[in-house]
Amino acid sequence: MVKHIGIVACSAEGAALCYKTICIEAQKRMGEYSHPEITMHTPPFSEYMRHIFAGEWEQVAELMITSAQIVSKAGADFAICPDNTIHQAFDIMISKSPIPWLHIAEVVGEEAKKGGFRQLGILGTKYLMTSPVYPNALKKFDITCQIPEKDDREKIDNIIFKELVNGIFLEKSRLYFNEVIQKLKESGCHAVVLGCTEIPLIVDPNDCPLLSLDSTRLIARAAIKKAIE
Repeated sequence: MVKHIGIVACSAEGAALCYKTICIEAQKRMGEYSHPEITMHTPPFSEYMRHIFAGEWEQVAELMITSAQIVSKAGADFAICPDNTIHQAFDIMISKSPIPWLHIAEVVGEEAKKGGFRQLGILGTKYLMTSPVYPNALKKFDITCQIPEKDDREKIDNIIFKELVNGIFLEKSRLYFNEVIQKLKESGCHAVVLGCTEIPLIVDPNDCPLLSLDSTRLIARAAIKKAIE
């Protein structure tokens, strides 16, 4: 039996990319037009953001639990979340979830280990970049990580919340991401984690200074693998 995937979504662009990736890439393993059954739920994005801005991770966890309960009742066998930032509430949430989850940073870590990358640059919201989400997950794979300087973190965060989550993708912002990634390369990083689910929509891997680890598509592929194994 193919397992039913539950998507606990947060922002629209990242969730849409994750859903689309599952539906399209599953066909390679399941046949034309075939993909696992999927149920997705998200509360209003504003509900997440007011708690994130306030640093209220217990409340973020409650929103994740509610979504997990909804997708579970719809038949989902396990859950994924294509949003890196709210994984700061993962450890609070997981013991109360009615179904198991895949952890996005651990999925990225597994891919980095396969690629032989020992040090990763982390891009994402300022909340994600300064959090323990990736350092803790990557420790399991003996991988270290770096984040951009504070001014770059602030500008990246502003691009994410003022542009990317609203479907705005500007060339000047794309080039700015490449500048930041170049700095990470010069500081010794072997690859860069696109640790906000909207960043893969603006960073072009063909001209990116480092090999990019696309957290959105990686969690989608991991979900496909789990669903059909």
